[in-house]
Amino acid sequence: MSTAEAAADLPVAPAAWRAALGNRLVAAGLAVIAFFLFIAAFADGLAPSAPDQQLEDGLDADGMPRAPCRQFPLGSDNLGRDVLSRVLHGTRISLTVGAVAMLTALVIGVLVGLYAGYYGGWVDGLLMRLTDVVLALPALLLALALAGLMDGKVLLSRPVEIRLERGLLSVCLVIGVVSWTGIARVVRAQVLSLKERAFVEAARAVGCSDRRIVWRHILPNVLPALIVLATMSVAGTILFEAGLGYLGWGVPKPAPSWGNMISDGQPYLLVAPWLVIPPGVAIVLAVLGFNLLGQGLQDVLDPYHKKRA
Repeated sequence: MSTAEAAADLPVAPAAWRAALGNRLVAAGLAVIAFFLFIAAFADGLAPSAPDQQLEDGLDADGMPRAPCRQFPLGSDNLGRDVLSRVLHGTRISLTVGAVAMLTALVIGVLVGLYAGYYGGWVDGLLMRLTDVVLALPALLLALALAGLMDGKVLLSRPVEIRLERGLLSVCLVIGVVSWTGIARVVRAQVLSLKERAFVEAARAVGCSDRRIVWRHILPNVLPALIVLATMSVAGTILFEAGLGYLGWGVPKPAPSWGNMISDGQPYLLVAPWLVIPPGVAIVLAVLGFNLLGQGLQDVLDPYHKKRA
């Protein structure tokens, strides 16, 4: 087999990346994501006050949250804190959790999918049964169980002490650990197809090791699918973090998480809906932005997607 024939099998399409910028869904998704990234980066300057600052005039004469006004564009909450400031700073937390949890799930899913698909046999059987076990467990309940372990208990004692504390990093890891199964299945399916392609056979023929074939020849050709999966996974992890925050197991208070803001405002829904609506709208828009970007990238990077749909 010639080098040209092997190269012809490589699904490399640089034009697809250029076409992505012209896709309307990609453009819309990037615009929404850029908006939230701008807010997250400059939240300190954009916010009228600190997110956990209880303002002296944050409550009315009856001790109730203030409605939206000139001083409080989105109103104040039940503790007299500015809702706008908390929503803006909550953007930073939600995007951080979404990105870090996605990367955690991506690393686990790629490792499992790559080796299960390439080696097959008992390796595939073992890794896929592990995947099935995680899939069989309700993701939210599993996340709550893992988050419940983060209560300050010492995992290892001296001289190496590891203390399990619930915080931003632990929430990211918990969400990532329960979110990798879908990525692993997609990567495995891609590898099962790619490992029989001519360019992989050519690599084997010239004596490339399995490790080099997996990481230098197969993985780059899985990247288009991984980019789509990663983009849509961010939307899922943002929703997941909001759900954990709503149940009280997300980022600890007084950190302004969109989920715990909705939970705190729920008792005041009828008399002060501005406590719930702004963080709810923020969640919807953030998830919509990443889903639009992911759908647009799928249309561009997968030429057969529209035909299958």
